[in-house]
Amino acid sequence: LQTLMKVAAQNLVQNSSIDNGQKSADGALQRFDKSLEEFYALCDQLELCLRLAHECLSQSFDSAKHAPALVPAAPKGEGGAGGETLPYTQYLPLIKAQIAGAKDIHNALLEGTNKITGKLPPPGGP
Repeated sequence: LQTLMKVAAQNLVQNSSIDNGQKSADGALQRFDKSLEEFYALCDQLELCLRLAHECLSQSFDSAKHAPALVPAAPKGEGGAGGETLPYTQYLPLIKAQIAGAKDIHNALLEGTNKITGKLPPPGGP
């Protein structure tokens, strides 16, 4: 924006000097339209970066919401997980929530597929 305003000011001063008869038009100045296009290109890049950051943040929130606790990959006694493991009673609600989420996604995909193909759901529900 600073460069754009600088070029605009230089062009304005040059044009007013020419209009007042103080200077001729032989001076080479930067083109205003080129500077304006560069400014718009930078604004577009900034907008894309902000949209990407917003999408990453949204995915991070969704990830934290749907998988609040990490399940350790190594069984007890093999190290690595240490004292960060959850007892079985705390895994049950997490696994039930994940199963319910998977069923919801499956049902939504089935419903969307049926709407696209025009098929009716089977009697008795999914």
